[in-house]
Parts: sequence; C-alpha cells; structure tokens
Amino acid sequence: MHRTDRWLGLALALLGALVFWTSRSFPSVPGQKLGAGFLPGIVGIGLVLAALALLARSRHAPAEAAPRAREGFGAAAAVVGSVLFYIVAADRLGFLIVAPVGLVALFRAFGVGWRGALLWALGGTIVVHVAFYKLLRVPLPWGVFRPFY
Repeated sequence: MHRTDRWLGLALALLGALVFWTSRSFPSVPGQKLGAGFLPGIVGIGLVLAALALLARSRHAPAEAAPRAREGFGAAAAVVGSVLFYIVAADRLGFLIVAPVGLVALFRAFGVGWRGALLWALGGTIVVHVAFYKLLRVPLPWGVFRPFY
C-alpha cells in the first residue's frame, strides 16, 4: 500500500498546487473582502496537506503483500452514490436535507459509528451552509425549506 500512497500523494500534491496556482488568477469581487479564488485556494492548500500526509504515511508504512482488489469498493461506491444523490435531489429537497443524508451514508460506509456519523453530518452541514450563505454569500439550494434567516 505504501507505493500506492506515494503515487497518489504525488498526484494529489500536483493537483493541489495547480488548484492553488489557478485560484490566484481569479478576479476579485467588488464590495467583498474575499475574492472568487479564496475558497479554491483553501481547497488547493488542503489537497497539498493531504498529499503530504499520504507521502509521510508511505515512508513509514510497512510493505504489504499484494493489495486486495475489492478492498474499499463499498466505500468508493458510497462516494459515487452520494455525489449522484446530491446532483439529483439537491434542487428538489434542498441542501439541508440532502447533505446530512449523504454524509451519514458516507460516514457509515467508512466505518464511523451511528452517533459519530449523525453528529458530524449535522454539524458539518450547518457549518458549510453558514459558511456559504453568510460568509461567501453563495446560496445553496433551499428545496422544501424557505430561507429562515
């Protein structure tokens, strides 16, 4: 697994650096302190940090025999399924319903217990919604709800 982590880490570092570099050229938004490249820049930095963690893990991980081909297939299917669910249902149901449902499914697929999955899904949904709606002034789909603040 350490060889896979090394290659994924390098690819992720390149992607993160590209995202960060590209975000620097995004235009500023009149009347706002944060420009259009602020959030993509943070994402690029996060990708580079994740890449560094993978590279560090690849240096210290013991060598394994042949990796199992089906390992992680369910979790990967859950990621694809939750993205498709969001695309299909977000406008109709709204972010405040679709996001926690998708996050709970993802957390459970990755082995998080019910209590942790529910807490993280609800907390993460609220943080993301407030960050987009209040800080970035980018409305997420309300769906069945009407704006309540």
